Amino acid sequence: MKFPKFLFLLALPILLSCKNTKPATPTGYQGQGPTPIVSTRTKPVQRQWRGVWAFQDSTVFFSNTFDGARLNGVAHDGGDQYTLWITAENTPINPSPWYGFQVWSSIPRELKLRFTYDGSRSRYYPKISRDGIYFKGLDSTRYRIINPGEGDFGIKAAPEEIEITVAVDAQPTWITAQELYTSAAVKTWVDSLSQYPFISNYDIGKSREGRPMNLMEVNGGHSKKALMIISRQHPPEVTGFLAMKSFMETLSGDSPQAKAFREEFTIFNVPLMNPDGVDNGHWRHNLGGIDLNRDWQEFNQPETRAVRDFLKQKSEEGYEFVFGADFHSTWDDIYYPIDTLVTGDKGKIVFDWIKGITDRLPQKKTNISTTDKITPTMVSRNHFYVNYGMPAIVFELGDNTPRDFLREKGRVAAEELMRLLMK
Repeated sequence: MKFPKFLFLLALPILLSCKNTKPATPTGYQGQGPTPIVSTRTKPVQRQWRGVWAFQDSTVFFSNTFDGARLNGVAHDGGDQYTLWITAENTPINPSPWYGFQVWSSIPRELKLRFTYDGSRSRYYPKISRDGIYFKGLDSTRYRIINPGEGDFGIKAAPEEIEITVAVDAQPTWITAQELYTSAAVKTWVDSLSQYPFISNYDIGKSREGRPMNLMEVNGGHSKKALMIISRQHPPEVTGFLAMKSFMETLSGDSPQAKAFREEFTIFNVPLMNPDGVDNGHWRHNLGGIDLNRDWQEFNQPETRAVRDFLKQKSEEGYEFVFGADFHSTWDDIYYPIDTLVTGDKGKIVFDWIKGITDRLPQKKTNISTTDKITPTMVSRNHFYVNYGMPAIVFELGDNTPRDFLREKGRVAAEELMRLLMK
């Protein structure tokens, strides 16, 4: 199966040198530039209309009536062709145009669906499901680019629009930007792990819309040395969540290494930082219209305040935080650590960890982009380090990184971290 050029380029190996904390060579994905200083005071969001669109004498239907859906409009272009309109919750916003909808027909047929975006381009390759649980990528022969992008990476490399062909019948077909992991699905996963006697989960606060901020605690020996792991500050960033999921499952596993590690370290994990954004099908923001990973200085949003207050409480109880990681997704796998020029020897473990992962997974080298700017804190990594002295990193996975490799990378990352911390 052939993939479009911009997807293939995203999957190319990227050069990493862990002996040098400078960014990778210009041929690789360089990552994002400096984080802009922005206000995180609550802004209005435009809620999407929820309902069912009916066409062709009520034989073809589209729906966005499930958690995680996003579809803002549908137009019938004639015959079996339709144009879909996908817009963001507010602006300005990162170009992460999430979409999710169901489509079905009382008469089996093939539909051509054209995706249009308001002020963005087609970043995510469509995923298809018949049950809303198991997804796979659309067959590339049924995918057509409209107005291709330019360059190798970033939103400019993505096509302006896409058209897909999909066979439908009376049973709904789910079409989404990435696999669908709603707050309910994440909670089901948390509950399944919590059957182990050394794992508990509890709420540390509420989101703006009242959803629980669920935290999972892995504690095999009541140690006061702790890790803080978070994920999914940005709703579409499912690949980061999938790697984090494998990471946590490895730390919770039955291996002698994991059992010994849990005797010496406690792991705190907030797997879904933005439940409102996820369930409302947002491109980037929470229900307060804010990028949560810009709110770790002002703490205007309840989701970041919940983690801030939890960390403060545990610190006052005598916990020492020895490592922090925030899992995200972007155009390709990349690490964002704090330069050892800032952290000194204490932060060297982050670079040793990256090297350990890379040595074990040589088939896909990963870019690294360091920062020596830690104030204002704004992003979680900086807050973790500045306020608690914990070596911390933003761990990004590619939008199109193969899913089996995501699982393997999460597992290897956990094993390498356990090896280093147990030294």
